[in-house]
Amino acid sequence: MNKPVPTEGSLSLKLPTAERGLETYRLSVPQAFSAKLTGELNRVAFSAAHVVADPLASVDPWLEPAIDWDRTIAFREHIWDLGLGVAEAMDTAQRGMGLDWPTSLELIKKSVAAARARGGLVASGAGTDHLNPDDTRSLDDVIRAYEEQVEAIEAVGGRIILMASRSLARVGTGASDYETVYDRILSQVRQPVIIHWLGDMFDPALSGYWGTHDIDAAMNTALGIINAHAEKVDGVKISLLDKQREIDMRRRLDKRVKMYTGDDFNYAELIAGDAHGFSHALLGIFDAIAPAASYALSRLADGDVATFEDVLAPTVPLSRHIFKAPTRFYKTGVVFMAYLNGHQDHFTMIGGQESARSTLHLAQIFRLADRARLLTDPDRAVARMKEVLAVRGIEA
Repeated sequence: MNKPVPTEGSLSLKLPTAERGLETYRLSVPQAFSAKLTGELNRVAFSAAHVVADPLASVDPWLEPAIDWDRTIAFREHIWDLGLGVAEAMDTAQRGMGLDWPTSLELIKKSVAAARARGGLVASGAGTDHLNPDDTRSLDDVIRAYEEQVEAIEAVGGRIILMASRSLARVGTGASDYETVYDRILSQVRQPVIIHWLGDMFDPALSGYWGTHDIDAAMNTALGIINAHAEKVDGVKISLLDKQREIDMRRRLDKRVKMYTGDDFNYAELIAGDAHGFSHALLGIFDAIAPAASYALSRLADGDVATFEDVLAPTVPLSRHIFKAPTRFYKTGVVFMAYLNGHQDHFTMIGGQESARSTLHLAQIFRLADRARLLTDPDRAVARMKEVLAVRGIEA
């Protein structure tokens, strides 16, 4: 028997409010987005994908990552079917917040193999996170660490996203140190890489990256390195949550180099672009809104800017809430969305990060996801929201 189609306001639950009470929230009707790409894309769009934890593994979850590999790869297949690429083993996958380098490499190997079988696009994060920043003594330590990860990823046929390095942020004292490290690595890579500039709102250990706390000076250094190696750089992803700085940098890039927006606050307008250009995308929020993003991007490619804006505009308040300060805890919201929408059967994360956001924060994610018409099965979403509230002592 076919499930009845919900009508506006026909389904409700009680959600906690900031006034320490409960309100009756009535759901809207979800958008029936396709599970596969319809049409073509004229932007390169990566979703930085989360990992699904194994809740039954016999590990200490704050200390050891345990991954449900089947569900993790199945989620990537969902992303590829929508025409999006996967940015693998990045901060959305809790790299540096529960996901260590050995497990990251295993994830990369499995993802590259799955992408090859599926015809999907994948690029993987190479960093220095197996090197303890406190034990880093020299630039040579940083270079060797980068070389080790780049070599391991390239050995399995992977494409590189060159992640920002906590160790380099610790020992680098100025622009020339960053030029030394990036010159060495970029001279060796087999294929053009994506440079990742992650702001300290995402990772406080990266404060002062590019050798300065002056963002304008940092941008000058980054642009100098990137443009000098344009033949080895596919693009740059900046995650500063500052749309004007992204636009300014985009206009100064060598024409061969793409800008990949990492701005989870302003992605819709940055992807749409202006008379001078546009940004491609490498976004954590695309994990949570992948079907809407795929459809909106296909409409943009078809010249239907109005539908692109109509679909993505309601997702922006959700994204701004998920990525609100402390921004580094956004992974909790991304995984919560995957749980509500049936991509995993539990709300458990490696590192115990499901506890990183409050009950009120999760309730607001539910409201905003519903308003953006992103809850694919409202009955399931309500049941799962109630389960999470019950665990936190709230009868909804």
